[in-house]
Amino acid sequence: MQVLVRDNNVEQAIRALKRKMQREGLFRELKQRRAYEKPSERRIREKAQAVSRYRKAARKKMQREGLLAAPKRRSSAR
Repeated sequence: MQVLVRDNNVEQAIRALKRKMQREGLFRELKQRRAYEKPSERRIREKAQAVSRYRKAARKKMQREGLLAAPKRRSSAR
């Protein structure tokens, strides 16, 4: 992972790096790897994640087809 530092603005580069790491799920993985996870717990977690992904894909498909109302957009105060 790489972030460019412009005009010696390291703080901005660190924020950009943290955003990238968050999107990639790195923080979640680090937290997960802090302790040992039993293989049975891992299978249960992975199956739950797969179900969640499937449901999300089905929900998106229904929204595209007009069978489900699109979620309300958040207004950003930037």
